[in-house]
Amino acid sequence: MTALLRAATAALLLLVLAACGAESTREPDGVIDNDGLHGSALDEPYVVPDIALVDTDSEPFVLAEADADLTLVFFGYTHCPDICGIVMSTIAVALNQLDAADRERVDMVFVTTDPARDDPQTLRAYLDGYDPSFSGATGELDDIVTLARALAVFIDEGKKLPGGGYEVVHSDPVLGLDDQGQVTTVWNKDVSATDLAEDIERLLAP
Repeated sequence: MTALLRAATAALLLLVLAACGAESTREPDGVIDNDGLHGSALDEPYVVPDIALVDTDSEPFVLAEADADLTLVFFGYTHCPDICGIVMSTIAVALNQLDAADRERVDMVFVTTDPARDDPQTLRAYLDGYDPSFSGATGELDDIVTLARALAVFIDEGKKLPGGGYEVVHSDPVLGLDDQGQVTTVWNKDVSATDLAEDIERLLAP
């Protein structure tokens, strides 16, 4: 394969999106190995940009200011017909498997990819179905897209659905932020709750 063809192929892969219900075909940039994890450690962590969103209390929210020892982040939307709910359930079950001390050290943030429909109240009701401690963030779509792209998550509005509304096309990793506001670990949407819990315990270990 020529260098030009390799470059063109790489550029094409950067544009590949996975809709809810579709299989993701893109691996995160910079993955070196699993570092003993079920997820993937990043060679160069993604730095979270300082972008202001709004939380479920309609208060300013900046993901870059997350200060838990580990913050899990997932981009999705409340009208998602399948994948988002599966991933959110996996995260909830995984966190419930932790002992109390470790659970206190982990936050979870759901960032909507569909702010037109996901206002703070809608997000709060959705997240309460998984865990009332989960945080949610919404805001201007352009701001959400900018934040997502910095973290190698891609968002687009997809096709209209037969029953009305529309599908939001997005990639679907679970991101792990450290207390310095950097994404250091990425999990595939297919990670099991048990494997995710084991990884969290490993990441929190002294």
